[in-house]
Amino acid sequence: MNIPETSLPRIVIIGGGFAGLAVAKGLEKKDVQVVLIDKHNYHTFQPLLYQVATGGLEPDSIAFPLRKIFNNLEDYYFRLAEVHQVLPHKNEIETSIGNLTYDHLVIATGSATNFFGSENIEKYTMEMKSVPQSLNIRSLIIENFEEALLTSDLAERNALMNFVIVGGGPTGVELAGALAEMKKGILPKDYPDLDIRQMQINLIQGSDRLLDAMSKKASKRAEDFLTRLGVDIWKNLYVNDYDGKTVHTNNDKTFEAATVIWAAGVTGELINGLDAEALIERAGRIKVDAHNLVVGSDNIYAIGDVASMSSEEYPHGHPMMARPAIQQGKLLAKNLLATLKGKKLKPFKYNDKGSMATIGRNKAVVDLPNFKFQGFFAWFVWMFVHLFSLIGFRNKVIVFMNWVYNYIRFDRETRLIIRPFKNKNKYSFRDEDA
Repeated sequence: MNIPETSLPRIVIIGGGFAGLAVAKGLEKKDVQVVLIDKHNYHTFQPLLYQVATGGLEPDSIAFPLRKIFNNLEDYYFRLAEVHQVLPHKNEIETSIGNLTYDHLVIATGSATNFFGSENIEKYTMEMKSVPQSLNIRSLIIENFEEALLTSDLAERNALMNFVIVGGGPTGVELAGALAEMKKGILPKDYPDLDIRQMQINLIQGSDRLLDAMSKKASKRAEDFLTRLGVDIWKNLYVNDYDGKTVHTNNDKTFEAATVIWAAGVTGELINGLDAEALIERAGRIKVDAHNLVVGSDNIYAIGDVASMSSEEYPHGHPMMARPAIQQGKLLAKNLLATLKGKKLKPFKYNDKGSMATIGRNKAVVDLPNFKFQGFFAWFVWMFVHLFSLIGFRNKVIVFMNWVYNYIRFDRETRLIIRPFKNKNKYSFRDEDA
């Protein structure tokens, strides 16, 4: 890997997401060598991926080069690689570009889409956990409308214009709202020779309410907002199978749809080498103690979505969201420095600052610890928080200007098919006629 040997403690961080960056930033200008490894050379602001998928933003406005974050720091190194395995007995990791030893290892690999063991669902549905996946969704949406123009088969046209989103959490709700706004103000202008009124947006939720991690009031208002936008909401419904054409559910309800976006769950992005029976628990997460130390280890830590820190308040670990990941990362940096100095460590305690979701133009819901509100002011707060959470001044400016332009013009000008997406594994409605 060409990492210089050093007498300083080497701290290896796997993952450049919210958690990994928080640790790395907390170790700036300290007497340690930091090596950050990620399979991408950029950090992704995942809460805005749905806007890339629906043409509201370009991907470079929510991504930031990892090297640029630390390019003025000594003893900081970034390597573009995939980590295949941890070798705890050697204090070493095995990667796609070679092996590397560590004094302390931080696993901050985040989460992956959870398909709950269904091969068909994994094969035929679309996921939205990365920039490339969001671009795939954007291309597929537009390609489906282009195909709908060409077919004289009414059933095929309806399926191409039918969108099913599985999962009523923030991702599903925000994506459904964005698609509904496209249907309302953008697609009729792009496709005047299509009856866009026939476009269907179905949001399927397994529980009895949307945004079930938020307050009941927020859930109710979010449902009201989506219903007014024309989204069909299906609660207490589970998707059992999808063959690329028909969505099958637990109560025999079916949907004929060419596009199914899976936002129904996440699981930890695990790395081989850890004792699965002793360390891995619910939702594919690694068991850690109150200091994020992996159970059974003395120098391997896990933070963020991949870590499960059980407590009386959070028996199954903290929410798999950005805020707990950032807080864990900041504290772990301090605890690592304390460990090197032989000082007492501070246990992690999550400071829940609230949660929020936007449903579209002038519509959002916000739950703060002592204050809950919805509507235009909530939407403004949502924009402010997300804008200032972005990394890089340029990204903040670009996103702000895009939002202002889109708001004034009620338009999304990045609905481009940059790279056509028609995966050969995906079902084609023309296959039956081939």
